[in-house]
Order: sequence, then C-alpha cells, then structure tokens
Amino acid sequence: MLRELFSIRDRYRILHQTWFAFFLTFVCWFNFAPFATTIGKQLHLLPEQIKTLGICNLALTIPARLIIGMLLDKFGPRKTYSILLIFAAVPCLATALSQDFHQLVISRLLMGIVGSGFVVGIRMVAEWFTPKEMGIAQGIYGGWGNFGAFGAEFALPMIAVATGFLAGGASNWRLAIALTGIITAIYGVVYYNSVQDTPPGKTYQRPKKNGALEVTSVKSFWAMLISNFGLIFALGLLAWRLAQKNIHFLTINQMYFVWFLLAGLFTYQTYKAYQVNKELLLGKKNYPPSGRYQFGQVALLEFTYVTNFGSELAVVSMLPAFFEKTFALEHVVAGMIAATYPFLNLVSRPSGGLISDKSGSRKWTMTIISVGIGVSYLAAHFINSNWPIPLAIAITMFAAYFSQAGCGATYSIVPLIKKEVTGQIAGNVGAYGNFGGVIYLTIFSLTDAPTLFTTMGIAALICAFMCAFFLKEPQGSFAGTSESELANNTPQKPAFVAED
Repeated sequence: MLRELFSIRDRYRILHQTWFAFFLTFVCWFNFAPFATTIGKQLHLLPEQIKTLGICNLALTIPARLIIGMLLDKFGPRKTYSILLIFAAVPCLATALSQDFHQLVISRLLMGIVGSGFVVGIRMVAEWFTPKEMGIAQGIYGGWGNFGAFGAEFALPMIAVATGFLAGGASNWRLAIALTGIITAIYGVVYYNSVQDTPPGKTYQRPKKNGALEVTSVKSFWAMLISNFGLIFALGLLAWRLAQKNIHFLTINQMYFVWFLLAGLFTYQTYKAYQVNKELLLGKKNYPPSGRYQFGQVALLEFTYVTNFGSELAVVSMLPAFFEKTFALEHVVAGMIAATYPFLNLVSRPSGGLISDKSGSRKWTMTIISVGIGVSYLAAHFINSNWPIPLAIAITMFAAYFSQAGCGATYSIVPLIKKEVTGQIAGNVGAYGNFGGVIYLTIFSLTDAPTLFTTMGIAALICAFMCAFFLKEPQGSFAGTSESELANNTPQKPAFVAED
C-alpha cells in the first residue's frame, strides 16, 4: 500500500479526499486556540473564561459524534460529510463576529459539532480498504487529517498578522477564523460531487435498526448504558463549570435545568436502546456466534481513546498559552512552537496504525503505546521556565508521538468490530476522546499544567494495564480480502470472540 500511497486513482483518491475533509474540519475546530490570548485581551475575558471556551469547543462533539455515527450508518459518508463541511461555515462566522463571552460560548459549542467529522471518514476508509491494511489506512486518514490542528496553530496567526492592516494594524483574527469556515463549506460541495460511498460492486451495509446501537448480549446492553451515562456526565460537568462564579454564564437554577435536560436525554437514550434491543432483552432473540460482538471491548477502546485523543485535545487547546506564559513568548511564536505537537500527526498516527498492521498483535501494540503515553506525560510534568525551550519542545514531541500513535492503533481495531454499525461504534469511541478532553481541560481550568500532565500520565498507565489483561485480539484483523472482493459477498466474521 505504501508504494501506491501518493496515487490519486481509485481508493487512494477517496482516501486523500477524505483525509483532506477531516483536515479542514480540524482547522475549523482549533481555529480559536492560536488566538485565545489575543481574543481574551480584546474582549476583556477572564483567564477562567478563556479556559472554559476551550472546554465548550469540545462539549457538543460528544453527543454530535453519536448522532453523526447513526446518520452515517443510515445515509452513508458522502452525504453526511458534505453536509457537515458546509455547516462549518456557521460557527466559524459566528466566532469571527462575536463581541463578548456569551456569543463566543455559543459559537464554540456549535463548533464542537464540526469536530464530529472524524467519525465519518472512519467508515468511508473502512469501505475502501482491506482488514490487513486497516491500521495504516485509518492512520493516514486520522493523522493527516489531525494535521489540521497544526495548520490552525501555525498558519492562522500568520494570516491574521499579514491581514492586520485591515484591522487597524492589530492581529486580524476575525478574518482568519472566517476564512476557515468559507473554505471548508466550498470543499463540502466539491466532496459531495467527487466521491462514492463504496467501491463499484460493493453494497453499503446499513444497520437493520436505527436510533441506538444494537448489541448482541444482555451484558453488553448494560455496558452500553453505563457508557452512555459517562458521556452525559461530561456534559453535566461542563454545565457545572459554566455556573461557577468566575465564569458568569449560567446561574445555579439554569445549571439545574441543564442537568434536568441531560437526565431526560439519558432517559430517552435508554428508551431507544431498549426499543432496538427489546427482543434480545426479553429472550426472544439469540445471535449466532458469527453475529456477536462484545461491547466490553468497545468500552475498553473508549478508554484508550480517552488517554490518547482526549489528552491530545487537551494539550492542543492549552499548549500555545502554556508556552506563551511559561517562557514569556509572543503569541505568534508560542503558537508556532506549540504547533510542533499536532505537526507530528503527519507521521505518528499513521505509524501507530502501521505498527498495529505489521506487529501481528493489535492488542500488544495498544498496550505498549499506552505505556509510552503515560511515561511521556509524567515527564512533561516537570517543564518550567528554567528549562531550555528546545528540551521542552522535545518532551512535548515525545508525548505527541505516543498519544497520536495510540489514536492510530485504536482505530486500527474499531472498524473490525461489526461492519454495519461501524459508524455508531466509531462515534462512541470518538465521543470518549472528547469526554477525555472535557475532563482533562476541566482539571486544567481548576488546577495548573503540571497537574494536568500528571493526571494524563497516570490515566494512560492504568489504560496500559487494562489493555494487557482485558483487550482481546480481533479475529480476522489481518485478512487480505475485503467484502467487495468476495464473489458471494459473504457476511463478515465477528471481530471479537463471542460472549457466553
């Protein structure tokens, strides 16, 4: 595959067009971080408010990834991605036109929806590549798309400075942010008119039931409900943060009302899950071994994504300001230095997927990489103003490599679980990446950077332990033939050993 990687024909064209769609969504999603300090000064924001905006940027991505996953499985990646790309113009323009904290909160909450685009490409790439190539294909999609965070942190400050004459000599952050949305919307039209959901002759498999994830055992049903509650908890935590006295966005009564709505949402999710899995729960339906999968394995992958992508989200959101304050740098210089973290996505996430493909064990790849994440963040705990800047950059690059490689290793497994619900499973796992980002940024907003790095390091080491003892090797994860190549289009084998 690597020899043909730069081809622009057939499945490689689809891969390149799809990672670029993801790249643009990430440019939009992270277009606030490079200007956080500048916007704070111009709009007279408190430091706590700036940190809270970083959390808001992640919040709605949690439910959005679940919803996008269901829409994706039903309507296909071509339509779903195109609509999301066009929608990106709305929160970008809203951010560019914001005049106060309340307007920024609303615009960044809406921006979180754009961050759910990652889920769509997972299904698209899974349709076009074989299981034995899944790690490197998903790694290229995720890594080169994640490079959009680097594009935002490195390029947008330069655009803002270059167009400063239009803003009276000040950094023109409004124009830079607005441009990201306009360009992304235009590409949404291009994407819709130039890709296909599946290779010729292959049928796009849709779930038989919609509205919730279909599981294959009673134990998995209860595990799914616990998983859903975790995501609701993260949103409740955000509401609590917005009600703090130094934030001034929600009153206590409004916070309780949001909690009431979230409780209603969880109740509705539980009801839909019951409807979809009613026959299983009442003992009227049993799945054959070939049709089963373990939601417990999905939950473990959710935890891995908390520790790798969740930490990446947190670090990318706080690193420019961290370098600016720790080493007394100009915001443009600090943004460029911090961009070294997402820059590594170009190679680190694909390498994680490639190692998973070539190692012969996706389980142990995930375990070892998780150890690397833990050690690197614990080392970052000690960064301070007395450090040489090159050494601080080296430590963050070390952490960046393992966290991003972990993302590639996680999504080398996700598409192999159950094909027809890949979107929903990818949405669940992806949402927990945002869960991790919200939790980590909340900790950061209440403490400091060293505490954040320590928390992320310990969580990653716990994850490594869980992977070593509980993660199961997917069946058929190194098969060289995809469904589209099978003459009789036989059903997919289960990804994990069937449950009792």
